[in-house]
Amino acid sequence: MIFKRILSISLLLGSAVAAPVEQRSVAFSWGSEKVKGVNIGGWLVLEPWITPSLFDKLSTDIVDEYTLGQKLGHDAALSILRKHWDTWATWKDFNKIKQSGFNVVRIPIGYWAYDTFGSPYVQGAAVYIDAAIDWCRGLGLKMIIDLHGAPGSQNGYDNSGQRMANPTWQSGNTVQQTLSVLKTISDKYAQTKYQDVVVGIQLLNEPQIAKLNEAAVRQFYRDGFGQVRTVSDTPVILHDGFKAPNTYNGFLTPSDHNAQNVILDHHEYQVFDPALVAMQPWQHRQLVCNNAASYGGADKWTFVGEWTGAMTDCAKYLNGRGVGARYDGSYPGSSYVGSCGWVNDISKWSQAYKDDTRGYIEAQMMAFEAKTQGWFWWNFKTENAPEWDAFKLIDAGIFPQPLGARKFGAICTNF
Repeated sequence: MIFKRILSISLLLGSAVAAPVEQRSVAFSWGSEKVKGVNIGGWLVLEPWITPSLFDKLSTDIVDEYTLGQKLGHDAALSILRKHWDTWATWKDFNKIKQSGFNVVRIPIGYWAYDTFGSPYVQGAAVYIDAAIDWCRGLGLKMIIDLHGAPGSQNGYDNSGQRMANPTWQSGNTVQQTLSVLKTISDKYAQTKYQDVVVGIQLLNEPQIAKLNEAAVRQFYRDGFGQVRTVSDTPVILHDGFKAPNTYNGFLTPSDHNAQNVILDHHEYQVFDPALVAMQPWQHRQLVCNNAASYGGADKWTFVGEWTGAMTDCAKYLNGRGVGARYDGSYPGSSYVGSCGWVNDISKWSQAYKDDTRGYIEAQMMAFEAKTQGWFWWNFKTENAPEWDAFKLIDAGIFPQPLGARKFGAICTNF
């Protein structure tokens, strides 16, 4: 009798617990709820400019995560990486993100976290996605998992894990390897039991389409989308590859084999060109307003997945370890605009520069929220690049708090 009673109670509790799991859907209202997010960059994919101290201790031929494993060997590299993974992003950081009003985090991870395919990369980062999910669930944050590095590099940037002159992704079987990793990710994290936290899976960050076969990129997107759909309706995110988002109109839409829940990621920066870093602050703000139409008109939900308050490229190693800055003329082929000596120390910023930076941030927030589904600031923190550092800017009263606060009113008047 006692056993039967316990069994009955267990069955009742089981059904009570199981029912919400069966009824779950993605816990974010894409299309009506605005993303006000932040990237967790430099954590599970190293970027020298985010944590320069990690690289400064190493020989100058170590310029990215690939060469870290290649030059140091597995055990020495793992020792460095494990300490970094354990300390760079913690529950305390996620709590600050939540308390600052952000609602979604975008977490970059490299393919090698799941399979190195014989490359020098070191595995071990994958379990930290699970830690981040636990933190997000407890804090009420949502998450996007972003495959930031593909075999052979999809863009040649160190943020893909491997810096090189030209991307070699799409050579050999690298695309199939990428799909294999994405299947591992989607088979686990697209399950409905994760949809309370994981509100999107990004198939690939910043493929440099100008240097790749665009038709093959689009087929890769189709295949990656199909893999997610074998599991659930979790939104699939495509990066626009530095093309106008509306050039993807008709692609993976309801009219295209009834593709649903596809989102475009667009990135906006104004520092990676000599003419841009030479602009005055008011010109940066004006460019935000003038450029807003260029990423509108898409037939899919679109967000700005990376942007910044930086008006210079002075952050150490921003253009690569051992590469200078356009702003001070130390970058090859650039001309001197001004000194970088004060930019990376926020205590040296004048009140005018603080106000100009805040005005630039506010202009972007208004533009992105008006023209897209929202935004993800890059980055949650850095060691010493305050123009890019949400935490430092918040603490200095430069990044709006609350996020909807506006010091300068309507900067853009054309929308």
